[in-house]
Amino acid sequence: MHDPYAALRNRNYQRYAIGFFSGATGLQALGTAIGWEIYDRTGDALSLGLTGLARALPVVLLALPAGHAADTYDRRTIVVCSQGAFALCAVALAVVAWMHAPTWIIFAMLVSMGVARAFNGPARSSFLPTIVPMDIFHNAVAWTSSGFQLAAVVGPMVAGWIIHETGSATAVYLLAAVGNAVFAVTVTTITPLTRAAPSGKYTVGAMLAGMSHLWREKTILGAITLDLFAVLLGGATALMPIFAEDILDAGAVGLGALRAAPFVGAFLMGVYIAHRPPFKRSGRALLWSVIGFGIATIVFGFSRNLWLSLAMLVILGAVDNISVVIRHVLVQVRTPDHLRGRVGAVNSLFIECSNELGAFESGAVAKLLGPVFAVVSGGIGTILVALGVGASLPELRRLGELKEEPAKAGAAARPPLTTTTCSTCGVELPSMNEEKCPECGATIQEAETKTS
Repeated sequence: MHDPYAALRNRNYQRYAIGFFSGATGLQALGTAIGWEIYDRTGDALSLGLTGLARALPVVLLALPAGHAADTYDRRTIVVCSQGAFALCAVALAVVAWMHAPTWIIFAMLVSMGVARAFNGPARSSFLPTIVPMDIFHNAVAWTSSGFQLAAVVGPMVAGWIIHETGSATAVYLLAAVGNAVFAVTVTTITPLTRAAPSGKYTVGAMLAGMSHLWREKTILGAITLDLFAVLLGGATALMPIFAEDILDAGAVGLGALRAAPFVGAFLMGVYIAHRPPFKRSGRALLWSVIGFGIATIVFGFSRNLWLSLAMLVILGAVDNISVVIRHVLVQVRTPDHLRGRVGAVNSLFIECSNELGAFESGAVAKLLGPVFAVVSGGIGTILVALGVGASLPELRRLGELKEEPAKAGAAARPPLTTTTCSTCGVELPSMNEEKCPECGATIQEAETKTS
């Protein structure tokens, strides 16, 4: 029998979920406030796109070393420090808004938050599998996704209401600071069930081990590549202020509703996924969800009615959350723990940055050809990407139920008497027969032998 509330009864997960919801609510409110303030100051679509670029570039540059850090150092400490950095940046943005400081300082704070985000993503994603039993991990991912979607509904709505009432984003930034500080505190109270052993030396070869694993695991590579190009082309979030103000005539409150609508659909879908067993045909569900995302994006781009636009955004968010849950579970169950930080870093590089780089792409296209063309063409591109990935990766189409590989479970239950531990990336080899480490490529002379 499937237990839909198994994760919610776990004490570690309860603390994680409370903190995660608090921090996510704050960051979603902050994102809405940033979009409103930048467009209010500049009235420029390209400037909205540059906010995404400012947050994305640090993640692109630091993703690989940040992922290696998550496999080498204590993941809980990294999460706490990065959440604290989010809180401090939010306080600085509140001061900027209150003093009407120059706009370039806002972009400087966004870059600083991007640095914190680069380290937060891999550490947080690889921390979750260590605090709950693996048999309820899929359920934990579904509820975490639902919590994020609910936060993304509450955050923008609260931000829109505060801005409407006060005419300023100062209080929104302070709210974001409190939310992220709460997450930092709750993480310190969590006791991991397992602790990842240090992955060896901090070298370039070890840093690239996560990419080597993805190259061998084509299903993960296909899933995150699909999301990268789909969101890069189909993301319309950065243009919401333009649609709210100039096309739908909805104002600040309407902007909050538009930002929240996709997350309403995603929240409802997340609750549904938590109440049902894992997908039996995960690959097909993933591909169809991306196609549905593209169709809803096209209709939204053509819409001139606020209620139709909101409905399309609800549908868009619902189908997108199917791919989010499948992809996250896929990455974790098909990646060994000593590589989860580095694979999570590549995942951040492909997925999290796609939202921000997509914002820049949307802003640039809207600047040249108009916002409607930017959104509609992006939706068409999303559908074409899904069809192309599905045709080129048959193993992704055939992907079934996501669970740990039986061979891995058996290997953990019966460890070999003699193992070779690579001093570069930390992977254990069953014997000395290997000439090179299969994860990072280190020669056997660079490995250390131990008896268990």
